[in-house]
This record gives sequence, structure tokens and C-alpha cells, in this order.
Amino acid sequence: MDGLSVLIVEDDWLVADAIERQVDEIGGWVVGPVASVAEAMLALSRAMPDLALLDINLGRETSYAIADALAARGTPFIFVTAYDRSILPDRFAKRPLLSKPLSSAELRKELVEIGLAHRSTSADATHGQQR
Repeated sequence: MDGLSVLIVEDDWLVADAIERQVDEIGGWVVGPVASVAEAMLALSRAMPDLALLDINLGRETSYAIADALAARGTPFIFVTAYDRSILPDRFAKRPLLSKPLSSAELRKELVEIGLAHRSTSADATHGQQR
């Protein structure tokens, strides 16, 4: 995870703080945390994170628009929610989902797996450009 940027979208400050600390502990660089769709879209307009953690329920809105924007750019993301997988629209049915309360071990495992996959994909793209 060293150096990978992680956008955290979470409307509960205590949960966001706990996730931020966990990302920091495994060497990620935190973007945010942000608590709304508008804040997330603004953050995405400024810089594209390597991956994102998205709470589904953000008060009176959901993070699905953020997920759509990330998916369109090929940026991996993980839903983080107290709800079960049945809440996800079909287009996100196969996306990773972590249940709250978050287990540090589960979060670490998912972030490292996605981070390694991202690094591999980025390295392949860079290698292909050098040919």
C-alpha cells in the first residue's frame, strides 16, 4: 500500500477517523475523509485516488454516483456499510463490500489486495508504454 492514495467517503466522523488511522497504518495516503457526494466529486475533480472506500448511506444520499464516477475511470473501490449486499444495485453486485463495524484485518486484506492489483495494472501499463 505504500504511497497509494485512498479516498474515504464516510459521513460518521468517528468511523471515518478509525478508517483513516487504519489506512495510515498500512502505508496508504488518505484523501479526505469526505462526508457527502458533493465533497467527494470535488475531491475527484482535483485528483484521482488509487482506490476508494465508500460508505453507501451518506445521510439523505447514497454514494452510488461516486461509485459510478470511479468505475468510469477504472478506479477500484470498496463499499463499506452496515447493510447487506442486497442493497447494492445490480451494476455493483460484484464489487467488494465490507460490513460495519469494520475489522482491521478485513480492511487491511482488501486494501492490500486492491493495492497490489492496482500496482500490477499500473506497472503493466507503464511497461507497455516504454516499448
